[in-house]
Amino acid sequence: MLSTAKRVQIVAALVEGTGIRATARMADVSKDTVMKLWREIGTACIRYMDGAFRDLSCKRLQVNEIWSFVYAKAKNVPADKRDTLGYGDVWTFTAIDAETKLMPSFLVGSRDSGCATEFMQDLASRLANRVQLTTNGHNISAFRGGPVSAMAARQASIRIFCFARGHLG
Repeated sequence: MLSTAKRVQIVAALVEGTGIRATARMADVSKDTVMKLWREIGTACIRYMDGAFRDLSCKRLQVNEIWSFVYAKAKNVPADKRDTLGYGDVWTFTAIDAETKLMPSFLVGSRDSGCATEFMQDLASRLANRVQLTTNGHNISAFRGGPVSAMAARQASIRIFCFARGHLG
């Protein structure tokens, strides 16, 4: 069992951007211990966010998606690991309040309409009122069903938001 002081030391290092291995060396613990604590902290943060981030009075939100990869870029993932969670491209959908810089919702997943819909419905469920929703105008071409123009993506996002909030039939 880690002491509170040791937990604080580990979390402080990770929050400052120190890597897992370096944090383990600094705190004189194993990498597995650092990762276990990181998962516990993440779970606690999600529980807090799900409970506290409700009926938010945001007025202007910027939604975006950020690309990254796990293990390897999609084109370099071995055939036996393709289409397996934890390998290849990953997208983080974000919503940021323009005034307060609060991030009321995020979702990590694939860049498809299912994840986009889930993200927008989660975002809508956290808001108390209608908002001005802004996107970067990025041409979304990875959604199932083929290319989607930026305007169509914005319109779809707005429809999802309005539907989730009960503004549309």
